[in-house]
Amino acid sequence: MRRSSVYYAVGAFIALLVLATAAALFMTSHHKAVGPVPVVVGGDTPEASVQQSIALIKTGDFAGFWKHALPPADYDTLRADWTRPRPDEHPLTPEDRADFIKTMQQLTAPDAETKLYAVAKPKLAQLQAQYQDQVPVMIGIFQAIAATGVSQSKDLTNPQKQQATEVINVLAPWAQTVPWFDQARAKQVVGIAVATARKLDLKTPEQLKAMDFDTAMQKYSVGFLGIKQALAVYGLSVDDTLDSAKVSTVESRNGHAHVRIDYTLLGKPLATESDLVEQDGRWYSEDVLQNVREAHERLLAPPAPAGSAAAPAMPASVSTPIQAMTTKPPAKH
Repeated sequence: MRRSSVYYAVGAFIALLVLATAAALFMTSHHKAVGPVPVVVGGDTPEASVQQSIALIKTGDFAGFWKHALPPADYDTLRADWTRPRPDEHPLTPEDRADFIKTMQQLTAPDAETKLYAVAKPKLAQLQAQYQDQVPVMIGIFQAIAATGVSQSKDLTNPQKQQATEVINVLAPWAQTVPWFDQARAKQVVGIAVATARKLDLKTPEQLKAMDFDTAMQKYSVGFLGIKQALAVYGLSVDDTLDSAKVSTVESRNGHAHVRIDYTLLGKPLATESDLVEQDGRWYSEDVLQNVREAHERLLAPPAPAGSAAAPAMPASVSTPIQAMTTKPPAKH
């Protein structure tokens, strides 16, 4: 494997960790979810709204999350928008389609766990011999790059930049000590990947594009729970982080509330803040509500005249509610 490929792989994994941990920044609760979580629209209080969000996310109930996180009219709009054509959607290349089909066939083939691990085992040994000493350095480099990207972001407020930097500074030291080339852990992750792929039951990328809202939410649930399992193999429990959180209201007046969320990530105490808004006696995340409405407006906006600047593209829907809490709401594949 080329050195650049190793850097890319490590960087992609660190990005995944940051994305997974972003759930703790905006969707947190100190209640452990046991079994199905009842879905209520909005929250009686700002704290209840946040706690309900994390309970639904923890169980992978993304359909329930959106039903809870949005007023009924906005939820209906989101569902209706799901199958609308995306003007910013790029056509799938034959190469991408072939790669997708090949990967899914490999992951779902009979005895895929044994076959894939047989291929991975010698490669892991080779990578360990070549790059084990360099992994901490590579992760340190990506830590610096991520921190610089956060500090220069025009979309984040100063408090959000500070909170994101604190998360990066906790994840990076942990990642530097994780035995990424450990054979036993790799075998577990291969098993998780295969089981997840079989549950997803996706054979072509066209299936992704054709999914309705309910089907997409079910697939996201399967993928999210698989990611949580894989992270736990390497010592990062998303559930432990979410369970550690406590929500308190800093200020509440005139239908607007500001809450503080204290939580623990890998044994390190951290905190973040979020704004909520009251509508029809129920409390909702102000950012989620605003972002979903803006996405709807962009979707219905007429095409830009030739030669004019294109409107900002909506992000990929693979982020599901996690990214929606931090940037923009999802668009269907």
